Amino acid sequence: MKKLLFALLLLIGFSGIAQTKSELQKHYEAFYNQMRLQGDVDGVINALTHLNVLSPSQERKDTLAYIYANDNKHLQALNIIGIEKVDTDSDLAVQVKAISLKALNQPKRALEHFEVLNTRNPNAYLAYELADLKIQTGDNTGAMTNIDYGISNAKDDMKYAFYERQQPYEVPLKAAFFHLKGLVKFNMDKTNNIDAAIAIMDEALKIEPNFNLASLSRQALITRKETPAETETKE
Repeated sequence: MKKLLFALLLLIGFSGIAQTKSELQKHYEAFYNQMRLQGDVDGVINALTHLNVLSPSQERKDTLAYIYANDNKHLQALNIIGIEKVDTDSDLAVQVKAISLKALNQPKRALEHFEVLNTRNPNAYLAYELADLKIQTGDNTGAMTNIDYGISNAKDDMKYAFYERQQPYEVPLKAAFFHLKGLVKFNMDKTNNIDAAIAIMDEALKIEPNFNLASLSRQALITRKETPAETETKE
């Protein structure tokens, strides 16, 4: 009799827990939808975190990581989905790993994830990211391949944002590629390619005369050309 009573109480307990979990999940699903409507990022993160505890899913983890990354909380994003290259990762997970590792100044690790994205869906924007990262990691030949692709495939309405000024600004993506091409040209031969690099910067400025970063790079090249001995001594 005691055993039967204990089993009955245990069954009731499990039923209550299941009901409570189901109710909590419904609550946080409703809470998540409401926070989305209100545009409350912290609320969305809170709701998704609870939902992942109550009913874990890779899709929710990827979404939560994306929201963290979009809010410039890149370490938190990577803590959720990791940094490893995983063949079964969704496009969203790969994107989060790529942009977060780049933001955390990990160009080599970011590069491998951008390569995956480019394999799945090649486009001019990904070509720019790849070229930029390859310049940072010293792969000038690989960068030039991505740059040539980008110049050929960048449309007139494609823009790229820069943040070296206090006020961010956008330039045509093709102009941004010409700026990178000038940098690569110079990197390939810092003694003999200065004039060619300046000419390429001029191409970028022809497309966008107010391209501040290209103007700064061009001026640095001119300074290098005019005072080569002093510049080399400093190096």
